[in-house]
Amino acid sequence: MRIVILGSGRGSNAEAVLIAQNNGRLGQGRVVQIFSDQPDAGILALGTTYGVPASFLDPAPFRTKLEGEGEVRYVAAIEACDPALIVLAGFMRVLKPGFLKAFAGKIINLHPSLLPSFPGLDGIGQAWSRGVKITGCTVHYVTPEIDGGPIIDQTAVRVEADDTLATLTAKIHAAEHSLLPAVLAKLSLAPGS
Repeated sequence: MRIVILGSGRGSNAEAVLIAQNNGRLGQGRVVQIFSDQPDAGILALGTTYGVPASFLDPAPFRTKLEGEGEVRYVAAIEACDPALIVLAGFMRVLKPGFLKAFAGKIINLHPSLLPSFPGLDGIGQAWSRGVKITGCTVHYVTPEIDGGPIIDQTAVRVEADDTLATLTAKIHAAEHSLLPAVLAKLSLAPGS
C-alpha cells in the first residue's frame, strides 16, 4: 500500500510512521512521498533521514485552505505518486471539494481528541479547558465536515490529577505515535488495499 504523508510542522507523527516502516511494523504499507505546505517544516528533514522523497509544495494562493491553484498543484503531485492512502499528519489546511473528490475514501487524519468531542483546532487545549477526565486521539477518514468523517480507531488517555497541559500533551502525542502506525498497518493488510 503506497502512502503519501502531508504535514505542516515538525513531523513527529510522520517520524513514528517511518520508524514503524523501518522496523517492519507497517504491514504492507510504504511511505512513498512526504509533502509539506511550509518550506522550512521539520517534516521535510525526515526525507533525508529515512530515505523518502520529501518536498515543499506551494499551497498558494490561500493561507489556511487548499483551494484554487494550490489545490490543483497538490492533486497533480499526489496523483503522480499513485497512493492508496493519503495521511494528514499535522497538515494545517482545510481541504476543499476538489481535493476530497480526487482522493475520495483515501484520506485519513490524526486528531488529538476522542472525536466527536473537541474537533477543530487545539483539541488538547479544548479538552483541558473543559476539565475532562479522559481524552485521547483519533484516526478518521476525511470528509467535508472538519474532523467529522468515519472513525477508524481511537486511543484513550486518562487525565491524572497531577497532569498539566504540557504533560497531557506529551501523553497524547505518545498515544498518537502508537495509534497511527498501528492503523496504517491494519489498513495495509485489509482486503483490497
